[in-house]
Amino acid sequence: MAEPADEVRAARKRLEEAAGYLDLPRLRRRHAELEVEVSRPDLWDDTAAGQRVSREYGQLGADVELFDRLGADLSDAETLLELSDDADADERAELAGEASELVGRVVAELDRLELRSLFTGEHDEADAVCEIHAKDGGTDAQDWAEMLLRMYQRWADRRGFELELDEVSPGQEAGILSATFIVRGRYANGLLASERGVHRLVRISPFDSQARRQTSFATFGAVPLLEGSDEVEIDEKDLRIDTYRSQGAGGQHVNVTDSAVRITHLPTGVVVAVQNERSQFQNKAKAMQILAARLGERAREERAAEMEALAGPKSMIGWGSQIRSYVLAPYQQVKDHRSDYETGNVQAVLDGDLDELIEAYLRWRRSAGLDGGVAGAGTPA
Repeated sequence: MAEPADEVRAARKRLEEAAGYLDLPRLRRRHAELEVEVSRPDLWDDTAAGQRVSREYGQLGADVELFDRLGADLSDAETLLELSDDADADERAELAGEASELVGRVVAELDRLELRSLFTGEHDEADAVCEIHAKDGGTDAQDWAEMLLRMYQRWADRRGFELELDEVSPGQEAGILSATFIVRGRYANGLLASERGVHRLVRISPFDSQARRQTSFATFGAVPLLEGSDEVEIDEKDLRIDTYRSQGAGGQHVNVTDSAVRITHLPTGVVVAVQNERSQFQNKAKAMQILAARLGERAREERAAEMEALAGPKSMIGWGSQIRSYVLAPYQQVKDHRSDYETGNVQAVLDGDLDELIEAYLRWRRSAGLDGGVAGAGTPA
């Protein structure tokens, strides 16, 4: 067991390393620049710009404050250990225990900071627009799609993220055909990019009178939601806009008037539907925002494909491959087929305990030299 003084030194070294790979001096400089920006009286003349500046200022302020607090905690731990040198045995043990407790809190924060070093994408910090689609497996697949939606709702709750359900298409007998939702929280897109692809469920079908084992599939997609982005220009002439009556699968907060909106981008065939806002105008505005996010991701993927073609063949896991299997029978296991991480606690995963799977994927991606891209990723159609 490490001595308290060794624990403090190890934590101090990790904090210095974190300050290096997260470039603390740059964070401090940018925070000072934003402090000037947020004090400008005309900042909120452009609401979108004001929101972006205010959000970045708050996030960087929290980062700088965290580093300062962790440094202060380690200094306090060092002071406690110095005081213990002149104390009797009982007091020495008490002071060492207080120091170890402080170091334990610092180490927990450092674990979270080190996870951030695994994010390399331009839009990893952004909110995420997500979609789930039932695929092969009939009613079981539709039920599986609804189980995935619940899993991500639980995961978002665990992390303190906000999940905004925008559209749900109910299944013919049970479950859902598809769902569209936005997850809002720092690094939501970077985290959920690890989930993009085909998810496979193996279980005894609750819809089979002979209780046979059934394999079913559903896809998950996530793209960054870029508030106020000019990255994509959408010509209204390229859109077909349909309105329809909202369906009830989204829960009590889905309205039931003819205000739901479906927008089809004719040049690409991308379709977005939103039904959860209070009015047709609000549903259209949200659908346009989601459409811009999906078209922006499509453009980035096309640019990446062009660069890969120029660079020559590269070993990648295609989007059509299953990224993860959830087996409920004849044994219990969740296995990620990219990182090879597996766990027997399937129910915990289905209840939203995804962080270890996500972190294992991010570490695998770095070790495989795939930073900046998402292996086995894709946006479901």
